[in-house]
Amino acid sequence: MKLLLVSPCQDEHLRSPRALRIPQIALNIIAALTPPHYEIKIVEEELEEIDLDEECDIVGISTMTSNAPRAYRIAEQFRDRGRTVVIGGVHPTVRPEEAGRYADAVVIGEAEDTWRDVIDDFEQGDLKRFYRSQRPDVREYPLPRRDLTPRSSGIFNVMPVVTTRGCPYDCDFCCVSTLFGRKLRSLPVEKVVTDIKASKGKIFLFLDDNVIGNPNYAKKLFKAIEPLGIRWVGQASVSFVDDTELMRLAARSGCRALFFGLETVSTSVLQRMRKSIKELSAIHDAIEKVRDFGIHFHASMVFGFDDEEKSIFTDSLDFLMENKIPTVSFNILTPYPGTRVYDRLKAEGRLLTEDWKHYDHNTVVFEPKNMTPQELMEGHLWVRREFYKLSSVAKRFTRALSHPLLFAAMNFAYRTGIRHDIRNLPTEIARLNP
Repeated sequence: MKLLLVSPCQDEHLRSPRALRIPQIALNIIAALTPPHYEIKIVEEELEEIDLDEECDIVGISTMTSNAPRAYRIAEQFRDRGRTVVIGGVHPTVRPEEAGRYADAVVIGEAEDTWRDVIDDFEQGDLKRFYRSQRPDVREYPLPRRDLTPRSSGIFNVMPVVTTRGCPYDCDFCCVSTLFGRKLRSLPVEKVVTDIKASKGKIFLFLDDNVIGNPNYAKKLFKAIEPLGIRWVGQASVSFVDDTELMRLAARSGCRALFFGLETVSTSVLQRMRKSIKELSAIHDAIEKVRDFGIHFHASMVFGFDDEEKSIFTDSLDFLMENKIPTVSFNILTPYPGTRVYDRLKAEGRLLTEDWKHYDHNTVVFEPKNMTPQELMEGHLWVRREFYKLSSVAKRFTRALSHPLLFAAMNFAYRTGIRHDIRNLPTEIARLNP
């Protein structure tokens, strides 16, 4: 028996810059859950082409919202060739009926407690249409089959690793807590250490939505991985700076960079958010504390909140340059299905499209409150161009000397992404002004 596991691109004709690719690990976990009599192949379309004529008995496709149209097309093509297709991931979880139109079976939620049922039913010729997870005990997760994918999916040979699921926060524009719960579920520290050692990697990306969500667990984890001599990056809430011991342990364990969701410099928006820091002065202090421990501060900004006016673009640029933040992900508010923002904008009739390929953090898919869709698109592009132009990069480099290679690679990668969006600008303007 042969199982083909596929992670599609958003666009088959476009690949992400290598330094900005987020390596996946979900399919490696699925592979570890599969009975040993299966031959398994994993295909990440960001790295290689999909052979639709691949000999296999069953195809599993992992799907997010932005690549859902591409995933559905792949599913149809495999089914046309007589293959059995199972589809799962974030988007099928929040849109199972939709996904079910393109696949033989849909896995809703996490697959650890359902995948073996899928395989057993497939072998018995009794595949169900839907399989719903009950949020399994992560302590029972198997180690991922890392031997089935290339060691590198990016410029730094980063190895993905997961230690927790769930998020204690409940942001209106995020569905993580809806999908995985607000209570954090953590893998045994010993299992994480075993996985890291078995991977033989040196640089790791913690895919947790908040690697310090449970500070006591994080401290145990950091102490355990310190002797391994690895380097790692991850995502954390700004509350990280409230615990000096936690910061010290993270740095000693090999933390080189952390992704922080600053989201906005609008005080009114910050006050409404379920964030631990709600004042710009506190954010400034947090940035300095992180720098003091030699950790690269990567910020995430989101444009398009209802309280924001066109001045948000210059205000954001001024704040980021004044604080010499090394790198920033600039996003457009995306009302993903399964979030309260999506439900509200849909109820208000403000969604411009439900073509999921545009739901990618980088495209305007709704009517903003205090600017036009084109003004939001152009303002977002303007901030990115200004922040990543060479003179701005040079000004910020003076505060990034602890990690010059990381700084240079990420700034270069984001500049590459901007060039693509500039080429695509006429198409976007035409879409927003039919």
